[in-house]
Amino acid sequence: MSESAAALPHRPGEAALASLGHAIPAGDTADSSPHAFPDGGRWRTEVPSVEGPEALHTVLKEAAQLGVPVHRVSQGSGVWMLTDAEITEMVDTAAQAGVELCLFTGPRGTWDIGAGTRTASGGGGLRARGQSAVAGCVEDALRAAALGVRCLLVADEGVLWVLHQLRERGDLPADTTFKVSALIGPVNPAAVSVHEGLGGDSVNIPSDLTLEHLTEIRRVSRVPLDFYLEAPDDLGGYVRMHEIAELIRRGAPIYLKFGLSKAPGIYPFGGHLRDLALETARERVRRGRLALDLLARLGGGDSGTDTMSPLGTRLPGALNRFPIPAG
Repeated sequence: MSESAAALPHRPGEAALASLGHAIPAGDTADSSPHAFPDGGRWRTEVPSVEGPEALHTVLKEAAQLGVPVHRVSQGSGVWMLTDAEITEMVDTAAQAGVELCLFTGPRGTWDIGAGTRTASGGGGLRARGQSAVAGCVEDALRAAALGVRCLLVADEGVLWVLHQLRERGDLPADTTFKVSALIGPVNPAAVSVHEGLGGDSVNIPSDLTLEHLTEIRRVSRVPLDFYLEAPDDLGGYVRMHEIAELIRRGAPIYLKFGLSKAPGIYPFGGHLRDLALETARERVRRGRLALDLLARLGGGDSGTDTMSPLGTRLPGALNRFPIPAG
C-alpha cells in the first residue's frame, strides 16, 4: 500500500445508534494519516515488559496458542539486569521466531540516588542524571549490540543523540533502532519531531493523547509511534482498545502495545517476581487477542484498508535527522 490516507473504519455501535436517532457525527478522511511502514503495513504489534528468556518463551507460546501476531517484544528492567547468557538466549529465541527484541538502556533517574524523582514535581524524571549515567547507557548499548540486540529503549534525549551519533559513526550497527520510552514520551508535534531528529526510530507517545493530537503529529512527522492500547497504572492505566481502528487510521505507522492495567510493577525484575512476570505476560497476549478481534469486527486488519505489516519486519524507513556536527 502506498502512503495514502485510509478509508474510514466502522465505529463501535455505529449502526445501532443511528437506528435510534443517535448517529455518530460523520468522520473525515482528511484526519487519516498518509503514512505507512516501508513494507506498506499501517500497524505492528508489541508486547512490553518481557523481562527475560522465560517470559519471552511464555509470550511466544501464548501468542501461538491464541493466534496473536507479534512484531516486537520489549523489556523494561534494563540491559544491566540480564546476564550475557540470558541476552544471548533472548536474541536467539526472538530471531528464530522472527520477532524484534528491544532492551532498555540504563541507568535512569528513578533508580539512582537523586531525590528529585521522589518530589511532587518528579524532578528530571527518568532521564540520565550526569555524565556517568550517560556513560552507563552507552555501555549497555554497546554490550547489548555486541550480543546481537538490534533495538534499544532510551529514556533520555541526550542519550538518544549520543547513541545516534555512535550508530552513524559505525560504533553501533547501522540497522540498530532506537525506541523512545513512554517514560519521556513527547506530547506535541514539535517534540515528536525533535525526538525523530535526535535519532528516534519509534516514539512512544503518552496514551492520554487524543485522536486529534495524533492527527496533528502526523501532519509534521512520519516516525513510527508506539501506543499503549492499555497502559500500566504508573502510566495512567488507560484502556483504549475500543479506539483501536481510529488509532491506526490517524496514527499510522503505529505499534499497538498490549499493556496491562491493575498489575503490580515488576521493574527491576528478578526471580522473586517470576510468577507475576509470567502470569502478566500471558495476560498481555490475551489482551492483544481481544484488541485484534475488535479491530476485525470494525473492518480493520488484513480484511480492511489498514493492513498489518508482514511478520518479521522491523525497520522504520527513511526519517528526518538533525545534522551531526563535524569533528
